[in-house]
Amino acid sequence: MSLTIYHNPRCGKSRETLALLTQRGLKPKVIEYLDTPPTAGEFTSILRALGLSAAQLARKKEAAEAGIDLALPEAKLVAAMVKHPIVIERPIVLNGKKAALGRPPENVLKIL
Repeated sequence: MSLTIYHNPRCGKSRETLALLTQRGLKPKVIEYLDTPPTAGEFTSILRALGLSAAQLARKKEAAEAGIDLALPEAKLVAAMVKHPIVIERPIVLNGKKAALGRPPENVLKIL
């Protein structure tokens, strides 16, 4: 199983989601996405797996603070979000071609 979590250690939901996985004996690859953001291609694949648009996965307050207009065309919004990864909602867990947003953390159980 290829399990990955896009993680922000300062985020309570992200820490809870990681703990939920490790308590089940799973050892996900942890990507601290603020330090290592996904590429535009990777982020587009994540969005597709989640079934969400970039605007739906954006943290609105952070987008406003970064000066990002959530009404931008999808490709431009994706580019802006990977340039300013704080705008990306977290945590995101990938299991192969499946993905889930850990809000609440139990959401990720459906893809295990």
